Amino acid sequence: MNKGKLIILSSPSGGGKTTVYRTLLADDPNMKYSISYTTRPKRVNEENGKDYFFVTIKEFKKMIKNKEFLEREKVYGNYYGTSKKMVLNFLEQGSHCILDLDVKGGRHLKKIFYDGVFIFLQPPSIEELERRLFKRNTDTPKVIKKRLKNVKKELKFSKFYDYIIVNDNIDNVIQKVKKIIYEEKDA
Repeated sequence: MNKGKLIILSSPSGGGKTTVYRTLLADDPNMKYSISYTTRPKRVNEENGKDYFFVTIKEFKKMIKNKEFLEREKVYGNYYGTSKKMVLNFLEQGSHCILDLDVKGGRHLKKIFYDGVFIFLQPPSIEELERRLFKRNTDTPKVIKKRLKNVKKELKFSKFYDYIIVNDNIDNVIQKVKKIIYEEKDA
């Protein structure tokens, strides 16, 4: 059995990662999503075990101690981590595994999974990103300003990715990502 490919999608908040990976999952039964662990509060319409595994800081730190994460980061005051067991199980079963990671987590995994597919979704402009963040209505204006403040720093990390796609049309972006993944898996 062939091993699966690890696919990392990164972008600033509001860059389109969630839309892209959900479409990929719906279109390909061999595509799996690694659900991250987080200490941040659950948002409206999020489900534990579907969107994230929501845990306490104490539980998260115990998982760190037990070396249960492939990577982990503190982002905007909350911890996020990728389950080592989940990812490795998907790959061993021959499934392709998608991770939705911030740029620091993506850079960390690039050192471990040199044969992974690292895709950075870049917003067409800071103004468009700001519009998207306000439109999705999941954060306070204060949090959005904080996210926007970090965008330039996050964009600098894009140089560590194999592919950079400007997300100016989500349907085109999804097609480009699919093409990249299927060309990479056959390589």
